[in-house]
Amino acid sequence: MIKIEIPNPDVVITKSRQVGEKVESPLSSIYGFTNYNKIPRDKGGIILFFNNKDELLFVGKARKLRPRVKRHFEDTVSPIKAHRDDVYKIAVIVVDEPMEREIYETYIINTLQAKYNIEKVFYK
Repeated sequence: MIKIEIPNPDVVITKSRQVGEKVESPLSSIYGFTNYNKIPRDKGGIILFFNNKDELLFVGKARKLRPRVKRHFEDTVSPIKAHRDDVYKIAVIVVDEPMEREIYETYIINTLQAKYNIEKVFYK
């Protein structure tokens, strides 16, 4: 039997609330996330979207992490498009090898039972 362990996230960003008076300039954000620069631009890996109760909403993989995370909030075809406001935390695990990304994605979806992943589900 093969033993798989879910790696610890390399980067975790959470939704920011703008605090201050109305005269302050607004933070540049997409759905409340202002620190995308912490996510590696040219590395591949796994993306995990959580709500404020720390429930896993969606798991995805990408060859280039930062553009893919942003696209989830901009695309009209993203699996989380109807639930974007529910996303409170984004965790990123850097995984360079495409085959390892595929294995981790499938394993995480089924182990943590991601709410909005409909493909690669074996637990239903």
